[in-house]
Amino acid sequence: MVRSGKEPKPAGRATDGTGPASPRERFLQGEPVAEGVRALILNSWQRSRSLGLSPNTFDLPYREDFDTGGRIVRAAVPVLDRLQATFAGSQVNISVADANGTVLLRRFGDPSMARSLPAIQVVPGFVFAEQVAGTNGIGLALAERQLIRVYGAEHFAERSQQSACVALPVRDPLSGRIEGVLCLGYPRGFERPVLGVAIRRAAEGIERRLLAQSSAHEGALLRTYLAAGAGTGGPHRGVAMDALATEFRSRDEAILREKAAELISGAQRGAVEVTLPNGRRVTLVSRPVTSSSGVRGIAIEALLPGAPEGQPLAAPHQTDELATLTVPLSAARPAIILPTGHLAAVPGPVITADGNAGPAGPHATAEPGTTLSAADDGRAVGPVAKDSGRGSAEPDAAGGHPRAAELGRVGRSQGVAEPGVAREGQSASEPDTPLVAGGGRAPADEPSEAAFPARALVMLGEPHVGAYALAARRRLELLSEASTRIGTTLDVRRTAEELAETAVPGLADFVTIDLPDAVLRGEESADPLADLRRTVLHGIREGLPFTASGERIDFGPTTPQLRCLTSGEAVLEPDLKAAAGWLSQDPEHTARLLAHVQSLIAVPLLARGVVLGIASFYRFGGSFGDDDRSLAQELASRAALSIDNARRYTHERGMVLALQRRLLPHGLPDQDAVEVAHRYLPAESDVGGDWYDVIPLSGSRVGLLVGDVVGHGMLSAATMGRLRTAARSFAELDFPPDEVLTHLDNLVGRLDREDPDGKGPGVIGATCLYAIYDPTTQRCLMARAGHPPPALVHPDGTVTYPELPAGPPLGLGGLPFDAAEVDLPAGSQLVMYTDGLIEDRHRDVDVVLEQLREALARPQRAPEETCRAVLETVAPAHPHDDIALLVARVHAMDPDRIAGWEMSADPALVGEVRASAMRWLSDRGLDEAAFAAELILSELMTNAIRHGAEPIRVRLLYGRTLICEVSDASNTAPHLRRAASTDEGGRGLFLVAQLSQSWGTRYLPEGKVIWAECDLDAA
Repeated sequence: MVRSGKEPKPAGRATDGTGPASPRERFLQGEPVAEGVRALILNSWQRSRSLGLSPNTFDLPYREDFDTGGRIVRAAVPVLDRLQATFAGSQVNISVADANGTVLLRRFGDPSMARSLPAIQVVPGFVFAEQVAGTNGIGLALAERQLIRVYGAEHFAERSQQSACVALPVRDPLSGRIEGVLCLGYPRGFERPVLGVAIRRAAEGIERRLLAQSSAHEGALLRTYLAAGAGTGGPHRGVAMDALATEFRSRDEAILREKAAELISGAQRGAVEVTLPNGRRVTLVSRPVTSSSGVRGIAIEALLPGAPEGQPLAAPHQTDELATLTVPLSAARPAIILPTGHLAAVPGPVITADGNAGPAGPHATAEPGTTLSAADDGRAVGPVAKDSGRGSAEPDAAGGHPRAAELGRVGRSQGVAEPGVAREGQSASEPDTPLVAGGGRAPADEPSEAAFPARALVMLGEPHVGAYALAARRRLELLSEASTRIGTTLDVRRTAEELAETAVPGLADFVTIDLPDAVLRGEESADPLADLRRTVLHGIREGLPFTASGERIDFGPTTPQLRCLTSGEAVLEPDLKAAAGWLSQDPEHTARLLAHVQSLIAVPLLARGVVLGIASFYRFGGSFGDDDRSLAQELASRAALSIDNARRYTHERGMVLALQRRLLPHGLPDQDAVEVAHRYLPAESDVGGDWYDVIPLSGSRVGLLVGDVVGHGMLSAATMGRLRTAARSFAELDFPPDEVLTHLDNLVGRLDREDPDGKGPGVIGATCLYAIYDPTTQRCLMARAGHPPPALVHPDGTVTYPELPAGPPLGLGGLPFDAAEVDLPAGSQLVMYTDGLIEDRHRDVDVVLEQLREALARPQRAPEETCRAVLETVAPAHPHDDIALLVARVHAMDPDRIAGWEMSADPALVGEVRASAMRWLSDRGLDEAAFAAELILSELMTNAIRHGAEPIRVRLLYGRTLICEVSDASNTAPHLRRAASTDEGGRGLFLVAQLSQSWGTRYLPEGKVIWAECDLDAA
């Protein structure tokens, strides 16, 4: 059994951080080094070797065209300056690389380091990607997409053996993409816990500055929008959405914001009519906005019902694609929307209408990540939500984007002020005059159409931000859908299929799921990699060169699938063409796949610490991002729990089913009275306690038994075994059916009373039908306890359901059972079944009984064929309860094989009857059995004369065995005893027991029968 857990510590690393030197040497010599090396380091070594890298190579690629003024550089410079001051005088090398591993910035705690270090550790522009530099902090942080520490000899290159480093990816808080890597290098003996804390805080600082850059863009757009159209009565005149709180419910506003985010993400100009749940219709108009600094965005206005008559619609019903603003949705990640009625967050200095930064106004003092309100005097109203783990913001319930510009809460008669700026001599709470074009203001005493709002600004933002919000909402919708689609059954294979069907096409284009054979059987796999099998292959189209379903899968040591199993986390390969481990698995096969797939996420299916398999998500139309990896991890985690539940259920169901089948009859006894066929069909959801039995009885009779224990599971199966054993014992005592049911009823009551505290699994109940068929008289005696009546198929094809006394279910106690006797001519069929055959929530019982009648109306069929026909035509397609079916075609005993004599209680007649019986046996060639039969008849007739009452009858039955019967009208039963050597009698029954195969007493309504059965083969 493989269980996930924390990554083992490197056994060879010394306290000074030198790392496991000897394992690296063994690895370079080709020896196995699984122990003592961290999994991610070993994986990186293997990838480096598969790429043909040499540890002695000192040259690294150098790029002269790296961007010295890009976003990541502008955001990182102040942060690196503070880091340099923090580590002043120390041997710490601080660097920032871009998403390709090219170093863009360097700082040194001790400036003299720049003179002592080689050029590759001093000059920006060198590339440290794993593909060219081997195992190092920057390259491994990009490959593993997480915080990385590399100690001394864990570096692949020989030149870095005396150094250690800690590196952390830096992400864009909006898109979630890795913008670069922050790395702290230091001598191997300088290891300090503070380094991890410092690099995390520094990375968060860079990410905050990246967010501030985006905030400045939207702030410029908002001011441009306000300055260009407010108070003019023109097409851009707008009011806050909250000014119409009486017009729209909160749900209506959410719907409008969702649609607005879609329009912004589409980067289109046009008008869309939105129908609200109450039937009202609102037109959303989208129009481009461009600030003087070149920031381009989309403003969404709502054309409100009841607008002034004659008000023209400024935007035509057409869409003008703005291709330069479109961002693929695959690059999006979750975002946030501001609280309704607040303006976009503008961290730091106030941005003017031309997009340039200016000095903060008297009220614009909010820290980065806070929001300024136009109606609240510029007060900071709360921080922008931010995920501390990834630097990403969470989406609003309405699915809006992070800094979508929503105007402040103002009344119908108010204009709209610039954020954080109040008019001189006027408090922010006083009504303000509307803004006019160009940023001016209309006279306060002059009427304005703003008092009659016709449009409301719903949202304003850049298209790529809207795309992030739209993708975030779609990811939330996918997770919501997964909660209802995954785990609808307790079937392992079907649950895996549901995971794939949910992920395609919402997340991936193709999904493969590989599970061990042991998991498919309901067990835990001792070695998941040893018996992996392709269980699911699902995609948007067929015909791709993936390994087919049902085939064995063997992943190599450097593949993302094995890495995800080792780490217990999802592994993302954004570009499979550069994934050395994946390419080296099977170069010919992966080369064919590269024509169809571009990116991969491999996720382990882990539940309760048990590895259940691997899910691989492929995309061919673009690359996966970290948000996609998180989504795939969440989907896989939910599916893994459902798969584990299904596996546990399969395991428990297998044990219960094995117990159930073990407790059912394994074969049918030899007898001549009936020809029997049987079926047992367990329920799809769970195993119950249905059973059947065929019991040979004295006098060539046979007992037929069908029962059903209430409930499902292990308890029902165990109870079934106890009841079947007891029922067989009671039947072999030759009790009639009604007495057998009475004894079973008492037994079930005792089982309930064994749990006096009521802490057990519940009251035990059962139903039962017991029939005894006598081939000598062709009559059947039956009784039932709450069980469906049998079906009788007569030789002419007529099917009837005899009216048997119903009787209460077993376990109620105190109520009698009645038996009924019916004639069964030779060739008739007796069909007994449990209620799982006829009771179904989707079918009427009467209709099913009629279907059963039609299926049985062919008496010429053999019992086996009848069983097959009933299950194919009558049984439900997906049974919710067990089905036990027993079909018996009855036979009549040949009269020539039956002989009988009646005698009075006269000892002189014993010799005559005995002589007649010997002649009858001789006529049938049974001379070898005559000696034993003569002695048995003599003892039984003598006992009947001495201890019984008239009439006395003698009967011989010749079938598979020879049966000798003597009956009388007395109810006194003989008892076998051991006679002393001095006793003159008491040895008769002992002699009978020695000469016969079995013997016993059968009670009649009046009297009893003493019988003995002789084995003809032994004779």
